[in-house]
Amino acid sequence: MSKVHFKNLSANALQLVINQLLGLVIFYVLSTGLSKDAFGQLNLALAILLSAFNILSCGMDQLIVKKIAADEDKQSALSLYIIHTTITGLGFYGLLLIGLLLFPNVPAVYHILLLIGIGKLMIYFSTPYKQAANGLEMFKLMAWLSVISNLVRSVCLVVFLLLHKLDLPVIISIFIAGDVLEFIIGLALFKRSARIPIIMKWDKTKYLNLVREALPQMGVVLITSSLARFDWIFIGFMLSAVKLAEYSFAYKLFEIAMLPLLAIAPLLIPRFTKMFKQGDINTEDLKLFIRIEVAVAALTVLLLNIYWAPITDWITHGKYGAVNVNTIFILSLCLPLLYIENFLWTIFFAQGRLKMILHAFIVTLAVNVLGDIILIPIYKNEGAAFAFLLACIAQIIFYLSRNTLFELKRIWQPLIICTACAVGSGFGAKTLLGDNWLVIPASVLFYVLLLLITGQVKINDTKRLRAILS
Repeated sequence: MSKVHFKNLSANALQLVINQLLGLVIFYVLSTGLSKDAFGQLNLALAILLSAFNILSCGMDQLIVKKIAADEDKQSALSLYIIHTTITGLGFYGLLLIGLLLFPNVPAVYHILLLIGIGKLMIYFSTPYKQAANGLEMFKLMAWLSVISNLVRSVCLVVFLLLHKLDLPVIISIFIAGDVLEFIIGLALFKRSARIPIIMKWDKTKYLNLVREALPQMGVVLITSSLARFDWIFIGFMLSAVKLAEYSFAYKLFEIAMLPLLAIAPLLIPRFTKMFKQGDINTEDLKLFIRIEVAVAALTVLLLNIYWAPITDWITHGKYGAVNVNTIFILSLCLPLLYIENFLWTIFFAQGRLKMILHAFIVTLAVNVLGDIILIPIYKNEGAAFAFLLACIAQIIFYLSRNTLFELKRIWQPLIICTACAVGSGFGAKTLLGDNWLVIPASVLFYVLLLLITGQVKINDTKRLRAILS
């Protein structure tokens, strides 16, 4: 691996590890410091805001990364995206204020939405600088831009928790302060470090061209935003804030388990873009890469499920462990699928096949929403998790049916084999050893042996992987 790529991977992985650890601290303090009802209301407001601001980006964030990585008029692209986020962000928050004026007797969650929305608006305004740093492959700068808010939040929450002064108004104030500081400090760091001057220059023709180019991706963003938090919002309104608190806790730990994928994904877009632009495609290397990715994902499935209930119930005082055993198992089965989805999506995005990606996400959203509507009222949180699993399977099938690289047609095989090895290792170790502490090392050993026996991991893989990344 070259020094530059090693530094990029290290910086990106470091910020993800720090963010996930800080996020875990924040989530732990909130989940244990608040009642399930208050925790559920807070998560409902955050889910609505996350979906809204993702939709407002109109898919331009990933397009900006691609343009800057391909060295296509970087300054103009950044300028237009800053203008876009300013107009759409202020417009959205203005509508929220108008809603309060027109309907003053709104539920309590709406007031939480308005207050938390101030901070999320600042995070939205900082998006152009993060995407520009990603496109420039300045992952050290991107790391700094991404950790400020979580750092402020986690430190303040722990301090107020130790002082026994933690309540919902204090939490909301901390969230706003952290997000505002991320925007201010992040802007200052970008001005100092990036090679793109920040000039607000409106160009109607270029903006409309940017919008037209992003149109297929807009549909993808609309769908992925709905897909990401539709289940949260549906559970919050259909069931209760308490059930949402339980589901959101399991889903948060599931997201933390995606840490390796989050470290790899930003590095693939600029690299695959250059690969397909230059026509330098080695499908054997791609097959090796996805095989290793899926093996890592299946290992995460194994580790996540082994001691979920006793450890989670211990750290949350019995609130979120046993109640989520089935939910976390179903969600964890999505991890290998998500690795392959991201791999194929990146290839198609680098090829410029945005309409096909849009069609894939339409299918995925349809399966997920229909599954949520049918399964959540019957099976509650487990129904939401299973609907998400079905949606992931549907997207994989669609992607593979549209794949034009013949050599990648069978990449679903490592998915099935590695997942089966992980599940079999976990059940086998527990059957043999019960709840003994040796279950974890034994299950990992069984898993590695099964991977070697089935040929999913080979002795020379490390050497070949280093050659690919160099």
